[in-house]
Amino acid sequence: MDEIRTGRLYNDVVASLFRVGAGFGLGVVLGIPLGLALAHHPWLRAALMPFVNFFRSLSPLAWMPFAILWFGIGDPPSIFLIFLASFFPLVLASAVCVTGIPSVYFRVAQDHGIHGWELMWRVTLPAILPQVIVALRVTAGMAWVVVVAAEMVAGRDGLGFAIMDARNGLRTDLVVVGMIVIGCLGLLIDRVLMRLTRIPSVRWGYER
Repeated sequence: MDEIRTGRLYNDVVASLFRVGAGFGLGVVLGIPLGLALAHHPWLRAALMPFVNFFRSLSPLAWMPFAILWFGIGDPPSIFLIFLASFFPLVLASAVCVTGIPSVYFRVAQDHGIHGWELMWRVTLPAILPQVIVALRVTAGMAWVVVVAAEMVAGRDGLGFAIMDARNGLRTDLVVVGMIVIGCLGLLIDRVLMRLTRIPSVRWGYER
């Protein structure tokens, strides 16, 4: 197949995975800590949660014109849209997961003098990790969908751009190949995240 022999398919796969990794990773690094902070500080939750819910309800693709206007064409607009698709859902999921932690956990921690960031690190985070991993799997799927759509409009390469280019060239065979690759990679990403459930410290959350 020409796409494989010339290396274009490989380059498109790498480009799409890079954008998802950058945008999704940034959403995880910033979203989960903010969600934990909102859960532990009622005043902060009251101030920011309405904005989190508002922006979470907006489709990331609605930001496409602004992303192109601000960042041009290429990696930055796609990464920005993937970040939006990941950040707000993870903030909300992390904050909601904390509300399901039995209050006795926090009382015992306070009896042992655990407060502040130590409480968040040693009690809150381990308690919500099983639910957070589920949220990561769902959010990663959303990020993978967004990168394909973003590349169709604001990309110069990537799987989404390859599908649009094939469509414009009336190459339905390449469109089908792109769809198959996208589906397989999405399944692979989910499988990788699913392996996190096998970590001994979080496996308890999936046992019946």
